[in-house]
Amino acid sequence: MQRRSLLRAAGASTLVAATPFVRAQGSLKPFKFNLGWKVEASGAGFLLAHQRGYYKDAGLDVAIDTGNGSTAAISLVGSGAYDVASADLSSMIEFNVANPQAALKAVAIQYDLNPNAIIVRKDGPIKKPGDLAGKTILGQPFNASRKLFPVFAKAQGFDPSGVKWENVAPDIGDTRFVKGDFDASAYFYFTGLLNLKARGMGPEQLTVFRFSDFGMKSYGNGLVANPKSMEQADVMRAFVKATTRGWIECIADPKAGGAAVKTREPLANQEIETERLQLIVDGTMKTADVRAHGWGAATPARLQATIDETVAAFGLKSTPTVADFFSDKFLPSATDRQLKA
Repeated sequence: MQRRSLLRAAGASTLVAATPFVRAQGSLKPFKFNLGWKVEASGAGFLLAHQRGYYKDAGLDVAIDTGNGSTAAISLVGSGAYDVASADLSSMIEFNVANPQAALKAVAIQYDLNPNAIIVRKDGPIKKPGDLAGKTILGQPFNASRKLFPVFAKAQGFDPSGVKWENVAPDIGDTRFVKGDFDASAYFYFTGLLNLKARGMGPEQLTVFRFSDFGMKSYGNGLVANPKSMEQADVMRAFVKATTRGWIECIADPKAGGAAVKTREPLANQEIETERLQLIVDGTMKTADVRAHGWGAATPARLQATIDETVAAFGLKSTPTVADFFSDKFLPSATDRQLKA
């Protein structure tokens, strides 16, 4: 993929993005999207776009369903059960290497900075990443933070093989972590901080080792699509453009995003989800790259780093190219991608 394709001028991309999606005989085009997780702030941009009618305005009837982690969401997109999902790009690359006949692509970047992290108690014995060697960490096998841990560990100069992993359901695991049953826990940082806060352990009691703060350059989640859904290029462009608008408005007004989560899930704590969304916005989206290139865009260097770190972490037998796993042809114009704040 040529650099000019990724960072093309606004004028050229506007011609593509401006192509209207024409509704067939006035009807809306069905489109299935998987959040990749439960209804919480990580899905706020999609929910806001849906509730404000941006998908309908684009000619789409978007069904938004909950998920059970990136691995499951990727498999569902790969099988054709969903057109697109929000999912971890490293997990998608791993899937593509194992399933080349159903290889997926990211059509936009959701988290510019990778949110994977290890969280420890501030008053505990772990003061730096190297202290994790030989410790017990909470993290399920499908957990992206656990899967990428070897890259993080090796970058910090310790052997990850001595770590003992505890596979405990997240809700039970959170409670047990607070009780002191584990030395550390693997999370998206914004999930861990708020889950533990809800159980009485505030951020002031915790230390967060974010992988992106310790040398990891991989992107986090992206919008992952299957080949069949990408064949309908105008439909995909319409979805990505409406989604981009939803996320840009959440970044500008996290309270609106928190309210969108509450509207979709009445049992959600709106205050907590608004706080979680602020963590997401500040920690993964309001970055120098996003300000320069807009929400959803990628750079060649960061895409290559995502490949290299994934291959190293998962021990993959083949190495994909950037063009194999990311496409920028569905992104809206540079103007439509720019942050408001």
